[in-house]
Amino acid sequence: MPIFFRLRGASDAQMRLITALLIVYIVWGTTYHALNVAMQTLPPLLMNGARFLAAGAVMLALARWQGQAWPTAAQWRHSALIGGLMAFGAMGLVVLAQRMGIGSGLMATVVTTMPMWLALWTRWGGERVHPTSWLGLALGVAGAAVLAGEGDFSASWLGGLLAFGAPMLWSIGSYASRKLDLPPPAMASGAQWLLGGAMGVLTALWWEPATQVWQWQSVSAASLAAWLYLVVAGTLVTLNAYLWLLKNAPPALAGSYSFVNPVVALWVGVALGGERLTGQVCVALPLILGALALIIYGPALLRWWQARRGVPA
Repeated sequence: MPIFFRLRGASDAQMRLITALLIVYIVWGTTYHALNVAMQTLPPLLMNGARFLAAGAVMLALARWQGQAWPTAAQWRHSALIGGLMAFGAMGLVVLAQRMGIGSGLMATVVTTMPMWLALWTRWGGERVHPTSWLGLALGVAGAAVLAGEGDFSASWLGGLLAFGAPMLWSIGSYASRKLDLPPPAMASGAQWLLGGAMGVLTALWWEPATQVWQWQSVSAASLAAWLYLVVAGTLVTLNAYLWLLKNAPPALAGSYSFVNPVVALWVGVALGGERLTGQVCVALPLILGALALIIYGPALLRWWQARRGVPA
């Protein structure tokens, strides 16, 4: 993963981690607004499926160019499962929820439940989750709940159900990607996205009436630009960074992006969507920053406190 900047005293490994986190924190916070713009003239399921189908084809071509072997039969099956859960299932629910009335800020807020689910699957899988991570996750959800009252977050009950189903599917796919046998990262990403995208396109052709009569001429320049942004920045760059984090960072840290994304989504709404913010942001931001501090530095802070108190670690 490229290193775009360097902090004093940081090692290459730390810089890769920081760079991946910043990409996931910032870029994914902007994609909720991009989804709304893309869906102005594109059918939601077709838009989402084509996004991952295109990104998957690019990643497979890149992996083959790098000399990586094609996945084994078992790896194709595992990739289909993960791609079905994340690219098709979770992201499909996101676009449908936003089409049914869930605002981009609220959608980003609902996604904050994802790391809590991921930590739960991790604990059930036999891995230890540090107590400070649980506290940080709870604090982050509290901060996001405060943000949920910011702006106009009207939504239908069905849209709300779809919205809450998305992070659950995403967390299951995230956990599965840590456990299942998969090819090298570029090939794994390409296979998952290609298969998940194909599921989305096929479902759109069968279930989405607008897809059957849809014409390229009806697509606005803004929707096309937003779709390209989702393919390149939102998928090829950021989803690769997230998959790297899943393999190289603790689950709570890898999932901490979901606490920052609502903040970014709200500011994007202010800058591009004309939304207004109230004093709730001043309450939510310290909660979210405190959550990140606990997730990232919690174990070290606990050891320091125990040493000061003379408590055995």
